[in-house]
Amino acid sequence: MLDAEQRRTLLEIAAASIDYGLAHGRPLAVDSASYPEALQAPGAAFVTLTRGGELRGCIGSLEATRPLVEDIAQNAHAAAFRDPRFPPLSPVERDGLSIHISVLTPPAPLEVDSEEALLAAMRPGVDGFVLQEGNRRGTFLPSVWESLPEPRDFLRHLKLKAGLPPDHWSDAIRVQRYTVEEFGD
Repeated sequence: MLDAEQRRTLLEIAAASIDYGLAHGRPLAVDSASYPEALQAPGAAFVTLTRGGELRGCIGSLEATRPLVEDIAQNAHAAAFRDPRFPPLSPVERDGLSIHISVLTPPAPLEVDSEEALLAAMRPGVDGFVLQEGNRRGTFLPSVWESLPEPRDFLRHLKLKAGLPPDHWSDAIRVQRYTVEEFGD
């Protein structure tokens, strides 16, 4: 768990990386050693950008491979400028941009032998999931439950995101579950 000051610092880093990207075309370089230990530790996070209540970008990491402060700086820049669903953020769009951060717990394998078993194990509003079969993979953060509150609908859409048919199930499907610590400006 991050305290209020650490959360504020991460939101400031995300904003600074977006601003730096607007000015210089690349993410803000972060010296992780100059931050508190909790922010230096490896962490995985998603940065979600909204403008006027509408999604404007969302990019993140599922695995903790770099210090959390660096992950936030990189993902904030990527959400603003490299989300393939949107054109790069323009300077005029910066005003009114809201930043939301989701810090993930390490994904844990969920052993299920059927779609019904997975549906029964889902905790709406709590769990995020990674669904994978072969090289097809998709994830939904727990916040997706707000727009897809029914487990069956959530799972169908997650399969589509992973590039699988919505009614598909096989013994080759692998599922991981994670939770998040969420905060925003």
